[in-house]
Amino acid sequence: MSDALLALAMPTALLWPLLLMLRVPLMAALADRGRPAALIDGLWCTAPLPALALALSVEEGALVLDWWLFGGHWALDGTRNALLAVTALLWLLAGGYARGYLAGELDKAVAGDGGAEARLTRFALLWPLTLSGNLLLLVAEDIASFYLGFAVMTFAGYGLVVHAGTRDARTGGQAYLVMAVLGEGLILAGLLWGAGSAGTTTLGGLREGMGEAPGGAWMGLLLWLGFGVKAGVVGLHLWLPLAHPVAPTPASAVLSGAMIKAGLVGWLATLPLGEPAATEAFAWLGRAMLVAGLAAAIGAALYGVCQCHPKVVLAYSSVSQMGMITALVAMGLVAPALWPALSMAVVLFAAHHGLTKGALFLGVGIGEHPPRLPAWLLWTLLALPALSLTGALASGLAAKWAFKAVLYDGGYKVVATWLSLAAVGTTALMTRTLWCQWQTDRQARQDGLEPLLSAMPLAWLATLLAALTLPWWLGDELVDQGWPPLAELPGLLWPLVLGLAGSVATWGVARWRPLRVTRRLPSGDLWWLLMGGWQRLRAWAQGSLDRLGSVQGAWVAWWVARERDAIEALDGMTRGEGWLRRHAAVLMMGVAAGLALLMVFGPA
Repeated sequence: MSDALLALAMPTALLWPLLLMLRVPLMAALADRGRPAALIDGLWCTAPLPALALALSVEEGALVLDWWLFGGHWALDGTRNALLAVTALLWLLAGGYARGYLAGELDKAVAGDGGAEARLTRFALLWPLTLSGNLLLLVAEDIASFYLGFAVMTFAGYGLVVHAGTRDARTGGQAYLVMAVLGEGLILAGLLWGAGSAGTTTLGGLREGMGEAPGGAWMGLLLWLGFGVKAGVVGLHLWLPLAHPVAPTPASAVLSGAMIKAGLVGWLATLPLGEPAATEAFAWLGRAMLVAGLAAAIGAALYGVCQCHPKVVLAYSSVSQMGMITALVAMGLVAPALWPALSMAVVLFAAHHGLTKGALFLGVGIGEHPPRLPAWLLWTLLALPALSLTGALASGLAAKWAFKAVLYDGGYKVVATWLSLAAVGTTALMTRTLWCQWQTDRQARQDGLEPLLSAMPLAWLATLLAALTLPWWLGDELVDQGWPPLAELPGLLWPLVLGLAGSVATWGVARWRPLRVTRRLPSGDLWWLLMGGWQRLRAWAQGSLDRLGSVQGAWVAWWVARERDAIEALDGMTRGEGWLRRHAAVLMMGVAAGLALLMVFGPA
């Protein structure tokens, strides 16, 4: 693509969602009174289409805008292209899914429900705004554009989380917003520190300068934790299991499939991965990332299988999968020589997880509103992305072999073994998800079936097809290791077998002797501990303020009493002065007599 065409195509891809957002209030203003406009229509769904066309047509290119902020620099390369294509495609299909998913909101709005109309308008406004931020951070090479896109995506996404307006939605939105503000503060501190130290305005310059700066590892720590809020790093993942189940299903799909990858993009753009010069300074940070990643990969799986809502289980699965990605990124600091090959595996893994997790979330809505398909065929289709996520099928198998081959060749078989154990947890999570969906599907089939050729089923099937065929259309350079030889399949599939066996054994034990659960593990885990601590701290502070108020009251009362005594003393003095004035002559005569006697009888 020529430079002139690129200069037109890239801004168009970023501005088209904003134009569609501005179209929403115009349509609402021109709509007939009493009949709300169909804000989520076919044109609205095309918001990511120019970005998808750009990613599929441009292999490499850059656009410099001197007038933009501190100097705009937007670029495309192999990694950005892959992530941009997957992100735009998922947003496109989820937007089509939203047309059917929110059709009930439009019906309520037409019937005169003002709350439904407000929710529909807010969703139609914030969806393309969130998308525009997501697209901008993917192509931005300058720090200002990157942070602008990240912040717009983060804070506009809050409106998608609280869409329902219920108590649970407000709780999920609160957790999302609190953690988002924390993450933004850490990111801003890391970016400003690193940019000031390196004297640069670009992410590439920041990355190079950080590797040589005296406090570079501490800058990296701030950026790892800041972007880790979005990526679900263990301890910072609190918003994920609270926000996903309350958000509309298409929003959950892009939250987990696309927006969560913004944290990974931030790591790839800012950390000195694969830089031998930074190995010594960043070794401790790499080890910390590795431990945190493996802890999230296994711990989230153990906690997630105890949940009952399929979207909550999928949220913990996202934490687990992103933990695996965190561990792989950490290897770029621990073993820089592996990073050139491992980076392609990480991008493939992220792309596979994005589309596959999107298909799984959209499948939850399909389970609640099943199409006119035979039950065996529907459940086969629902199981396919679950099998792929475990690493046993299609893009999942290719992604799993890609990073395991690099780790084996580099001599890090222990790390590969831990990741395989995490895959056992992934299998258990997928089994739990399908089980929870099956419970919902039985009731949904009694309520009625959806037409197969409607928005929701078609978008779901397209997402499923895109996820399963990802290695064939995304790019040959990402599937560098190719497909695993037959001799390697047992080593790749044993986590699936072990996870299924453990799930079946647990189910059999539960049927034979039903487990009496007196208290279920709450979704959000550490969030409720923090909220409990906050409540106790607030109660202690309120008690301290009450005690301070009591002391203050006693102090004021003491001074008031002293003031009253002083006033009474002054009154007494005033009365004494009056008495002295009335008897001044007598007193003077007495004083004179006393002085005379003193002079007569006193010593000579």
